[in-house]
Amino acid sequence: MKITSIETLRAEEFSNVIWVRIHTDTGLIGLGETFYGAGAVEAQIHDTFAGRLLGRNPLHIEAIHRDMLNLPMAQSSTGVEYRAASAIDIALWDLFGKVCGQPVHQMLGGLCRDKQRIYNTCAGTQYVRSTNISPVANWNLGASKGPYEDLDGFMNHADALAESLLESGISAMKIWPFDPAAQENKGLYITAAQMKQAIEPFEKIRKAVGDKMEIMVELHSLWNLPTAKQIARALEPYKPTWYEDPIRMNSPQALAEYARSTDVWVCASETLGSRFPYKDMLDRDAMHVVMADLCWTGGLTEGRKIAAMAETYHRPFAPHDCIGPIGFIAAIHMSFSQPNTLIQESVRAFYKGWYNELVTTMPTIKDGYVFPMEGPGLGADLLPAVFERTDLTVRRSNV
Repeated sequence: MKITSIETLRAEEFSNVIWVRIHTDTGLIGLGETFYGAGAVEAQIHDTFAGRLLGRNPLHIEAIHRDMLNLPMAQSSTGVEYRAASAIDIALWDLFGKVCGQPVHQMLGGLCRDKQRIYNTCAGTQYVRSTNISPVANWNLGASKGPYEDLDGFMNHADALAESLLESGISAMKIWPFDPAAQENKGLYITAAQMKQAIEPFEKIRKAVGDKMEIMVELHSLWNLPTAKQIARALEPYKPTWYEDPIRMNSPQALAEYARSTDVWVCASETLGSRFPYKDMLDRDAMHVVMADLCWTGGLTEGRKIAAMAETYHRPFAPHDCIGPIGFIAAIHMSFSQPNTLIQESVRAFYKGWYNELVTTMPTIKDGYVFPMEGPGLGADLLPAVFERTDLTVRRSNV
């Protein structure tokens, strides 16, 4: 079996998402995905990686993975090199499963459980839809009136949102009400009024549903260390499950100091590329929950190494998702195959919304759990309608 063609696809409407299709001489095709900087990823795949991949055996996944990430400029980041390599790696695992007629979770070692608990990241339908990376402008509040505008919900009606999630069986939610203050003050400080306003959603949730709902706090690496510690202390009475990315993830020492300052778990980080920075963090007791985004950190190949490392340090694993449908599905396969998976991130505004415009199959989610996908490979492909879109950009590299 040989790789005969590498194809990328991106649609203007979903401007951060890019798919890669690996074609082979057997007719089988593997599908992968990454998120953000789609044009740059496209260039990296075709201008740098294609010449190294065309004609090779696509089942030599580990060797290909090393070759992609052993280049001088691909050094433990979530930059374009790692995002491009992640998309290709996911496509190769999809292809591997299709060759064997087995789902990816089986190729990774098989199911560790029959169902996996999820939490809801409370984004809205249009969240991070545009290429605007501003941490508040990309919320796109008011841009859509879909049935699951959960970002507007946690900012304005957190009590009703918590009740709605519990009614559907979901008992954990992630919110980020501190971002507007961070944006306004450049993450340098928070005023008493801003603190009070950001804490309101937590007060509403606890008053409405008590401890029935777990609350994860997303801080998006927007704060300096003293202010992040101040926020952590202020939130402790509301018993959050974890604080996620409170500061930038470039100082294990600073994150370790933060972790020592609070009894709440520290979750980190979707922003880390490759397993190596995770080891630096774990060696310093800087994180309690290990989070990775498979579309950014090196794909399924690197993701399973990160999960195994987390288990070595007796830490739970929690895959990230707030990206596209193929990334979400890949994360679910990873979650099921790892013994230390704590919980899987999900966005109901996405999996009940625009994901269904793009892929043939979505995982079954019921009563706060996701269930395994059983088709070969990832178990999903792009819908035929995707290839007919007028806003679609397609590029191919052939042998």
